[in-house]
Amino acid sequence: MVIRRVLAPRIDFGALRRELGLPEGFPDAAQREADAAAAAPPRPAVDRTDLPFVTVDPASSRDLDQAMHLTRRAGGGFRVSYAIADVAAHVRPGGALEEETWRRGQTVYLPDGNVPLHPHTLSEGAASLLPDVDRAAVVWTIDLDAGGATVAVAVQRALVRSRAKLDYVGVQADADAGRLPDPIALLPEIGALLTARGLRRGAINLPLPEQDVEADGDGWRLVLRGPVPMEEHNAQISLLTGMAAADIMLAGRVGLLRTMPAPKPEAVQRLRAAAAPLGVHWPDGAGPGEVITGLDPSQPRAAAFVDQAAELMRGAAYTAFDGTVPEQPEHGGVAAAYAHVTAPLRRLADRYATEVCLALHEGRPVPEWARAALPRLPEVMATTDRTASAATRGAIELAEAVLLEHRVGETFDAAVLDVDAPPNGRSRPGRPPGGTVALDDPPVRARCVGDLPLGERIRVRLVTADPAARSVTFERA
Repeated sequence: MVIRRVLAPRIDFGALRRELGLPEGFPDAAQREADAAAAAPPRPAVDRTDLPFVTVDPASSRDLDQAMHLTRRAGGGFRVSYAIADVAAHVRPGGALEEETWRRGQTVYLPDGNVPLHPHTLSEGAASLLPDVDRAAVVWTIDLDAGGATVAVAVQRALVRSRAKLDYVGVQADADAGRLPDPIALLPEIGALLTARGLRRGAINLPLPEQDVEADGDGWRLVLRGPVPMEEHNAQISLLTGMAAADIMLAGRVGLLRTMPAPKPEAVQRLRAAAAPLGVHWPDGAGPGEVITGLDPSQPRAAAFVDQAAELMRGAAYTAFDGTVPEQPEHGGVAAAYAHVTAPLRRLADRYATEVCLALHEGRPVPEWARAALPRLPEVMATTDRTASAATRGAIELAEAVLLEHRVGETFDAAVLDVDAPPNGRSRPGRPPGGTVALDDPPVRARCVGDLPLGERIRVRLVTADPAARSVTFERA
């Protein structure tokens, strides 16, 4: 894992909140409904508090959607027990709280505090799978054979009790030391099996480092954090569950999928053409996902290749259907049909897709409130996806500009991640040639003007750093 931090002075994110029209609080009626639900939490008839579930999330998170428990099956293979917060049990259909969650669509995360999909009394309280308290959950039980193939799926409402709130850094340290807690001791083994199966299907995972802005006393840290292996293993459990959910909905001919076209052959060819100049070996017969998996994204040329590979991941959408299966039901990055069902505290769509899966699995009609919502969800999720992305990027751009505001004219070491010019060498009309560079220190990604050699280290000069415009620009030195 690579972590680089740079301290920034005080930053006011209020203008970004106002620009994006983010709500400051919940309407009184919605808050009252949430408080009432938190005061009288549901208690499902099925009791699975015997299973020692644990959660694995960023250390600061309190909106805990998922908890897991992994075991070996007596006849060989594995059993994945995955508890998901039962948000639908807390939100009354047709009520003020449901209406407000449709306005929000999803939780928006900002450094000075999130804008939650649900009031904190639920999202960080009565509905969150916090440790050492009983919680209503939707429990997915997925049996795998020794090779990681799914052989059985069950889903039911149940009462659960998490035993510990774990975080990625601590879990990775435990994994490296060979002392993972029993409930997730098998996570590296199962995660590796599922990853290998995905690569054989043609799945693509982009190991892009994350930029974050974190509070640090009276200031802020700009952080570049590389992914750790346990994060990928944990993500594989969520993907496994999403694929199981998609299969249930496709069999029942009603539901909501997360879809994306398969990478276009010409896009794959462009990426293959970029491999040799960047020193990336592409074995005969290997797919893009297999090539990317073998790279170290902390190296400039590999990072540039991974950045180029992002072009393969275009066109993600939500696809609702009822009666007729979508013509293209798969997600190109997963290389399988896939649905979002594992983050209902943070994503509106998951609540409704989960309810469809429960009804279909139990052989009963899908509740009308859930069925009627399906065709409306794609537009709401697309709109709020854009807002959430704009908030994340806007916060980082603001922090970068504040951090560099008084360093205009200085030069820095940087790696070239992307260039504007297409393979035919022609620049975009009306725009000087350039691209995107990633500074070594501070951890900033920004536009750079000049003739840039993809994947190489260069020196760049800071030309502008404007907090008001949230803009940072470099030129090749």
